[in-house]
Amino acid sequence: MGRQGSPEGRYAAPAPSLPQQGYASSLAQPTPYTPPAPVAPSPAESLPALPVPTRKGRSVSLWLFGFLGFLLLALIGYFGWALGAVASVVGLVLALIPLTVVFLGVRIIDRWEPEPKRLVIFAIAWGAVAAAGLSLLVDVGLKVLIGPTSDAFSAVVQAPIVEEFWKGLGVFLIFLLARRAFDGPVDGVVYGALVGAGFAFTENIQYFALSLIEGGGEQLTVTFGVRAILSPFAHAMFTAVTGFAIGLVARRHGSAQSALGVGLLGFVGAVLLHALWNGSATFADFFGLYFTLQVPLFIGFILGIIALRREEARLTRARLEDYAAAGWFTPEEVTMLATPSGRKVGLAWAAGLRGDRRPLMRAFIKDATELAAVRQRAITGRDPMAVEDERALLIRTRATRAALLAY
Repeated sequence: MGRQGSPEGRYAAPAPSLPQQGYASSLAQPTPYTPPAPVAPSPAESLPALPVPTRKGRSVSLWLFGFLGFLLLALIGYFGWALGAVASVVGLVLALIPLTVVFLGVRIIDRWEPEPKRLVIFAIAWGAVAAAGLSLLVDVGLKVLIGPTSDAFSAVVQAPIVEEFWKGLGVFLIFLLARRAFDGPVDGVVYGALVGAGFAFTENIQYFALSLIEGGGEQLTVTFGVRAILSPFAHAMFTAVTGFAIGLVARRHGSAQSALGVGLLGFVGAVLLHALWNGSATFADFFGLYFTLQVPLFIGFILGIIALRREEARLTRARLEDYAAAGWFTPEEVTMLATPSGRKVGLAWAAGLRGDRRPLMRAFIKDATELAAVRQRAITGRDPMAVEDERALLIRTRATRAALLAY
C-alpha cells in the first residue's frame, strides 16, 4: 500500500506524553486528545468491490427463510408419519444434548469476534432443515430412480457427497448474502460447524427414534453413546473444512468465483473426512479406528482452531495499532483489547468499578475487534461500506470509553 494509505504516514503521534505513574487499568489513564480518524485505504483496483445491500438482497433472504419454513413443515410431517409422534419427541429431546454441546464449543471459537445472531440462527436452521431435508429427498429420489443400494455404498459414497454438498451450500450462501460478516477462516469454521451441528441434530432425531423403535432402550443407549458422546462434533468438523476454505478467500478478496472454486476443494476434504468416518463404522473395528485415527484427527482439528484464533488475535492487534498510531487508542489499550490476557485484566478492572461495568467493557472489546475487522476489509478493498462502518465504530468506542471512565 505504501505509507500514503496508513495512519503513520498522515498523522504525527497526537497523544501527549503522560507522567510515569501506575494506573488501575490502561483505561484509567487520561485521554485528553481528540485525534482524527485514520483514512481507510482506497479499494484496490484489481479486486472487485462489494455491492451495497439492496432490497433485492433482503428479498432473497426472505425467500430463503420461507423455503426453510416449508421444509420444516415437511420434515415434521415425515417424522410423524415414518417414526411416530412418541419416538420423534424422544429423539428430539435427546438430540438437543449433542446440539447444545457443539453449540457451546462453537461459541468458544466464536468468542473473539461473535458472528451476528441472525446468521448463527440461519446456519443452524440451514443444516437442520434444508441440508437434512434435501439430503433425505435425494435419498428417496435415488431409491425411486435406481432402486435400493448397498448399505456400504450409501454410507461411504452417497451420504458423504450428498450431505456435504447441501451443508456446504449453506456456508456458501452465507458468504454470498453476508460477505461483510464473513471475515476469514475462523468465521468460515464457525459457520460450517454450525451448519454441521444443525444437520446432526435432525439426523440424530431420526437415529434415536429408529433405535427406540427397533431395539428399545438398550439399542437407544448404544446409539446415543456413539453419536452424542463419542462423536458429537463429527458433522461440525466435516463441514468446517468447507467453511475454512471459503474463509480463506473471504480474508483475501471476497470474490464469489474464487470462493466457489476454493470451496469445492474444501468440499472434497469434507467428503473424504465424512467417508472415512462412515467407513470406520462400516468396514473396520469402529472403536479401534476411533481411538487410533478419529481421536488424533479431532485433536488436530482443535490445534488448528487454536492456531487460527492466534492468527485472528495477531491481525486484530495489527489493525488496532494503526489506530493507536493515529491516537485513537493508547498502546496499553491495544494490548488490553487484542490479547486474551489483556481482555481478562480489563474485565476484572471493569468489575470493580461503580455499578460493575463489565457489560461496557465487553461492548468496548467487541466494537474494537469489529473495528479491526472493518479496517482489514478496507485494506483488501472488498467492502465499499467500510469507511462508514469505521466512522460509526470509532464514535461508539470513544463513547464507551467515556462511559467506562465516568464517575
